[in-house]
Amino acid sequence: MRGRLGNRIRPACLMLLIILISMFLNPNSAKAASTSASIKDVDRVVADTAAFMLSTVKDPQVGSVGGEWAIIGLARSGYTVPQRYYDDYYSHVEQVVTANRGVLSEKKHTEYSRLILALRAIGADPANVAGYNLLMPLGDYDKTVWQGINGPIFALLALDSGNYEIPFNKSAGTHATREMYIDDILSQQLKDGGFALSGIAADPDVTGMAIQALAKYQNRTSVKAAIEKAIQTLSRLQDDDGGYASLGVKNVESTVQVLMALCELGMPLDDSRFAKNGKTILDNLLTYYTKGQGFRHNADGSGVTGMSTEQALYGLVNYQRAAAGRSSLYRMNDVASLLSTNHQANVGLPNKHKDVQVMPVVESGKTFSDIREHANKTAIEALAARGIISGINATTFAPNQSMTRAEFAAVMTKGLGLKPKATNAFKDITPASWYSGAVGTAYAYGIVKGTSTAAFSPNRTISKQEAAVMIANAAKLCGMNTALGTLETRDMLAQFGDYTKTAEWARAALAFNYRENILSQDVWNIEPTAAVKRAEIADMLYRMLIAAKLL
Repeated sequence: MRGRLGNRIRPACLMLLIILISMFLNPNSAKAASTSASIKDVDRVVADTAAFMLSTVKDPQVGSVGGEWAIIGLARSGYTVPQRYYDDYYSHVEQVVTANRGVLSEKKHTEYSRLILALRAIGADPANVAGYNLLMPLGDYDKTVWQGINGPIFALLALDSGNYEIPFNKSAGTHATREMYIDDILSQQLKDGGFALSGIAADPDVTGMAIQALAKYQNRTSVKAAIEKAIQTLSRLQDDDGGYASLGVKNVESTVQVLMALCELGMPLDDSRFAKNGKTILDNLLTYYTKGQGFRHNADGSGVTGMSTEQALYGLVNYQRAAAGRSSLYRMNDVASLLSTNHQANVGLPNKHKDVQVMPVVESGKTFSDIREHANKTAIEALAARGIISGINATTFAPNQSMTRAEFAAVMTKGLGLKPKATNAFKDITPASWYSGAVGTAYAYGIVKGTSTAAFSPNRTISKQEAAVMIANAAKLCGMNTALGTLETRDMLAQFGDYTKTAEWARAALAFNYRENILSQDVWNIEPTAAVKRAEIADMLYRMLIAAKLL
């Protein structure tokens, strides 16, 4: 009996031993490896590195090292800096832009992209720096892609950081679109699945940066497939210590760019594909750190450099933001101006009503579980961060749900920072109703009217043409020129198959919304009487506030 039992146990023990040996030899067989570095470790390193950077980059200038990347890392970290720090930097930007008459480079358009990212990070307007629109060069496709894959990568990152429209560049041989930049990046994917500045072998830095630029578009089939291949390549290129090498040299910058890619994608850093011998990317990155002295470039102990420290800082800040559930480093929908009043660009148009105010960020990184891949995610998050719009509860926005006239009035008055005013103009608005102040305010400022001389119909669903009229009224209050002639109105609306179904009283307002890209012209029909969705309203208001320089 004992012999037969022993014969049964031996194969089982042998099998268990084989499994254990296999797991030891192949650490990636586990679902995930836990990083030995904690978020508290990262917090301490970020604070120490930010302090070190302030002591070494005392007067940031326009440039790659000691300039934009230092500004981006510090601004997105939330680390407290002297008020003059960002003001002085912005003054330097104005001086450089003015001295060069808005031309930072004839060929390297990454100069514009990098500066746009920094300006966005401190809440400044890249479309108006000393009167120059720094977004304009990115409208020139040929010049932007001339320098290679870095051109479209950073053009997308810059444009998407503030969801900026690509301005029409009259001097461009080919007017750029986001799709063209995306396609350009995809066309340069190598056979091994990665990307590189040149050659046929993937480089981890460039592959990581390409993923960062494409991350926002990962729900597209072609982009998703490209990212999956690139992720496999980065997993294969990862060293046994969790880090990366470029041109045969292990370095912190390569590790940072891969970490950035995972953060922009929303992937955990302890994903089993990126854990080697129990070491994650984060573990490796921290091995380059020296307390009070920043980050080294090489793994062999080479001295600290400005570039390595700046990149390590913004990479760790991105990890911090991901761990806290906040928007990523480059998704800057939550930024508030870090400049003093004298330097703030977004204070509204010159002719705006004196009561219209810029709404500050009150809940940085606010988002909702049901908008993660929604087309209007940027608009919703930007308004929610400022308390302009809210979800149906703390975690759900219900983007496809309709909105009532009263709810719309509330959103509009909050968006313009108008103080509540009571009204007795409508018999169906009682002082005790939650929307009384919002409707009263919107009515007092001429944003809304009643459905009759005595009724407002607060609980009635708002239609697209009603929303367009109210948006146009609000835009006029913000100082925008909303006037359109009869011929201009007709020409704008005639492109849509159902324009004759629009109400006469709504046509000029609809034409204004289309002219200013508050409503997209990339549709066949207007559908004027259709109930407008909550996400659509958020996008309309978001676009109007940007055009009115209130966001």
